[in-house]
Amino acid sequence: MSNSAGTPEGPGRTTRWRPVQVLTLAVFALAGLIFVTSFNTAKGTNLRTDASLLRLSDLIEERSHKNAGLDESTAALRSQVDSLAARDDGSTRAEDARLDALEASAGTTEVRGSGLTVTLDDAPPNAQAAPGYPEPQANDLVIHQQDLQAVVNALWQGGAEGIRVMDQRLISTSAVRCVGNTLILQGRVYSPPYKITAVGDRGKLSRALADSPAIQNYQLYVKAYGLGWKVDEHKAVTLPGYSGTVDLHHAKPIS
Repeated sequence: MSNSAGTPEGPGRTTRWRPVQVLTLAVFALAGLIFVTSFNTAKGTNLRTDASLLRLSDLIEERSHKNAGLDESTAALRSQVDSLAARDDGSTRAEDARLDALEASAGTTEVRGSGLTVTLDDAPPNAQAAPGYPEPQANDLVIHQQDLQAVVNALWQGGAEGIRVMDQRLISTSAVRCVGNTLILQGRVYSPPYKITAVGDRGKLSRALADSPAIQNYQLYVKAYGLGWKVDEHKAVTLPGYSGTVDLHHAKPIS
């Protein structure tokens, strides 16, 4: 059978690679390299559901529960020590009165009286800007560390006799810190809504909140994007004493 014109064949024919064929082979080679590299990196696991992040979250939650249990144990032991010391410590009435005053200032004893509770919360998941305000960014819709600090500082400024954040009493070494969308307070982790309760004159506490420039700025976000803000007044409220350790780990006395 004869060959048609234009398609000659014979033992002397050489194969010529067209540019399109070379480019196609290069693309497939690159794709194979990427696949192998991804497989070796992931070690056969799903990159999007890597368990390392879940393990970290579980570890944080576990440590938070463990710290809560240690706080309870510390409180029980402290109560026993106080009871034994009160039996016969050889102190005078004046010395006992001075010690009581120091314990009250330190926040290690229970405090009762009128007061109020401030609740801060993230904006709803479907939050949109109110008319006249720009569309919110992600940071506009969540509670930040400075928001909690602003409330705590205003309540101290208003003469609070004691403050509790969530279920923990604040003392002079307490640090209100946020990591992401969670609050870390004295070794324990909390999620919003955040409740801050203060004992003191309700009128003075309310005025201090209203006069705080930082809280006034927060109120703009409440109006614009629906961040949570609620103030509940109490005729009588009781705050337990601080039960954790009072040792300083990162401070030295000035000589």
